[in-house]
Amino acid sequence: MLKENKGKIIITSLIILLPVIVGIYFWGELPDPMATHFSFDNEANGWSPRAFAVFGLPLFLLVIHGVCLAAVTLDPKRKSINGKMLQMIMLICPVCSIFCSIQIYGYALGMDVDGRVLAHLLLGTIFVLIGNYIPKCRHNYTVGIRLPWTLADEENWNSTHHMAGWLYMAAGLACLANIWLRVSWLTFVAIMAAVLVPAGYSLLLYVKKKGKSGK
Repeated sequence: MLKENKGKIIITSLIILLPVIVGIYFWGELPDPMATHFSFDNEANGWSPRAFAVFGLPLFLLVIHGVCLAAVTLDPKRKSINGKMLQMIMLICPVCSIFCSIQIYGYALGMDVDGRVLAHLLLGTIFVLIGNYIPKCRHNYTVGIRLPWTLADEENWNSTHHMAGWLYMAAGLACLANIWLRVSWLTFVAIMAAVLVPAGYSLLLYVKKKGKSGK
């Protein structure tokens, strides 16, 4: 997998590190410490040293990028992973790096950047895309809803991912709609539902099947 996508891996890794170049260019204009965490209302509520904001965050995302790619490569069932889902895995960290840098540098330089809009746009888009492709992701050990019941039973895997696809898309659309709705609890509820409901559904399928086999 690494050899086949060597060019894409290099490009996505460079994109992740692009904010470092921006940070070096504006180094003298950036405050120390810098705001690196923001509330739902776009108020800064967490700060980090300038060096960490410029170098640490992109490097952290680069490490996560490498770990994700390595995990997919080492998966004995990696050929079962949907090709478009693999492309998404390669794009998530670069996109997050760019979005985070826009918010962090924009705020530090006094620009009018609405981090709430950026966060909802990023979350909504990711959930919609995952919801579209995850039902097509065949049984594997790395990408998907990895629970004891889904990993042990391919039928459970397929049913859970089919249902989760619709739920993820609904959660993504809720996040996107909340850019205009501005309902403080909506995004949290949508994300929690997308995480917990498929897990509960998978467990229900397992219990139901176990009950039938017990009879």
